[in-house]
Amino acid sequence: MDSNFLESAIKQFEYYKSLGEKTFNQLSDDKLFWQYNTESNSIAIIVNHLWGNMLSRWTDFLTTDGEKNWRNRDKEFENNIATKDELLTKWNEGWQCLSIALNSLKNEDLTKFIYIRNQGQTVVEAINRQLCHYSYHVGQIVFIGKMICNENWASLSIPRGNSTIYNQDKFAKPQHQEHFTDEFLNKNQSP
Repeated sequence: MDSNFLESAIKQFEYYKSLGEKTFNQLSDDKLFWQYNTESNSIAIIVNHLWGNMLSRWTDFLTTDGEKNWRNRDKEFENNIATKDELLTKWNEGWQCLSIALNSLKNEDLTKFIYIRNQGQTVVEAINRQLCHYSYHVGQIVFIGKMICNENWASLSIPRGNSTIYNQDKFAKPQHQEHFTDEFLNKNQSP
């Protein structure tokens, strides 16, 4: 496996991070704490969980179990973030921990085994596991944002009814190699 896997994974993580941030930017501070009902999570609770998971999984990634003994997962699902600033601090701290770990990896690390709750998996499997986990929760953040904003929501993808125009533009260009997130992250366009 070559470095394209790591580069692609890093870009995918950055893409999902940006979707969360673009959702935060559309909401008033108080809406980050809104819950549909007592069994659902607010955006703040989801961010708190992501933060706890990221710190646990990516701290000493290659050398210690990804479920750290200092982690209290149950507390992550309590509303213990009080302000948007605190939410953004935790959000950025979690993503920074992930970024440092991923950017320190070498190709030869990809086939190494790491453990999460004593279950061994290759580094590639662990990266894929977390990429799916984080995209799942960022999708929840985006969905909550859409529910709150309703008709005021600014699409983070191809806006409804614009698929034909979007595809015409894409097919008008010659075939080329490009990660789908490059255009989105660099030019702030739809994926």
